[in-house]
Amino acid sequence: MKILLYSVNFAPEPTGVGKYSGEMAAWLAEHGHSVRVIAAPPYYPNWQIDPSYARPWFRRDKWRGVEVWRAPLWVPKSPGGAARVLHLLSFAVMSFPVVLRQIFWRPDLVFTVAPAFLCAPAGLLAARLCGAASWLHLQDFEVNVAFHMGLLKGKLLQRIILRMERWILRRFDSVSTISSRMVEQLIEKGVKPERTRYFPNWVDIAHIKPSFARREYRAEFGIAADAIVVLYSGTLSGKQGLMSIPEVAKHLAHRKDIQFVICGDGALKPALEAAGEGLSNLLFIPLQPYDLLGELLCMADIHLLTQSPGAADLVLPSKLSGMLASARPVITTCHTGTELEAVVSKCGLVVPPDDISSLAEAVCKLADEPATRQELGRRGRAYAEMTFERDAVLRNIFRSIEDESSAPEDIAA
Repeated sequence: MKILLYSVNFAPEPTGVGKYSGEMAAWLAEHGHSVRVIAAPPYYPNWQIDPSYARPWFRRDKWRGVEVWRAPLWVPKSPGGAARVLHLLSFAVMSFPVVLRQIFWRPDLVFTVAPAFLCAPAGLLAARLCGAASWLHLQDFEVNVAFHMGLLKGKLLQRIILRMERWILRRFDSVSTISSRMVEQLIEKGVKPERTRYFPNWVDIAHIKPSFARREYRAEFGIAADAIVVLYSGTLSGKQGLMSIPEVAKHLAHRKDIQFVICGDGALKPALEAAGEGLSNLLFIPLQPYDLLGELLCMADIHLLTQSPGAADLVLPSKLSGMLASARPVITTCHTGTELEAVVSKCGLVVPPDDISSLAEAVCKLADEPATRQELGRRGRAYAEMTFERDAVLRNIFRSIEDESSAPEDIAA
């Protein structure tokens, strides 16, 4: 089957925000499909285009049996509000002719990944013009998150954009997303239940095992072998609610046995470093290569998964699967009744967002109870093996993709 994957983020290595698109494309190619990808040059999480991709603006590469077409985009220095919208719009505009060019290749399936939702109309149009099945995969409800976090404002603007979103969603043959609660929201947005699909972010279980923990890895960063490491690893951006980490580290400065570690990069890093200045129990380390991901996650005794109050209700963070695979307990900040709360409550502790005292109490509880940490970690590993194992997830969605190779149905307006 010919599959066109349209995704602003596509990682040349199996790490970072584009890793799921990259792994899926490579997996499909390995299983005999002809795959083309349209993506932007790598720029995330540093918000700076990789110098090796600066020129030419439009380029074609071959990667692990996948043909990758790159289109340029504008990358703002400060990715907030209107700048972020223009950033994604620039890719939608610049990639549009590249997408339309693919209709002569006549793909059987056009698989569009959001973000960026602004690319959805082009993906849908290309599928219609060449008679392919159209599939939209949502990693995020970008419109909801933008208004919840104040990136976009105004009730009239919200009504207009939500109606446009609804109109577009209903016209795809299939719409998938990463959690069952998000699937329910798709139905609320007007997508027919039979067109929705649950497509969770997966984890390579074999790449993250509890046995990967090494004291030498801690020593490389100057972390004591007997310290209780509380780790956040991932993109450093506003919707993660990360400013609570320096606050809780300050709150627990008297606990010399607890070491907070923030690993990653992103727009919020300077603010986090400024907030953590002078705190000996808070360590910043750079983003680690994929080969060391297992050792990094297993270095932790406790994982932190903080979320902003608005965002926590809308997504099941992709980093959660790796945390659970490491067999370490997770502390998350989210509201009750969310899917994140339902998952983490089985294998960690849940505290309200922006409640530093409760977060500090949760950290101390797990730090002081090694048997509880071990049991919660065991449950998390079992859940990851059952729910997020990479090949099982991709085999399941692969059967769905084969179904999409048949002629799409007409969709009522």
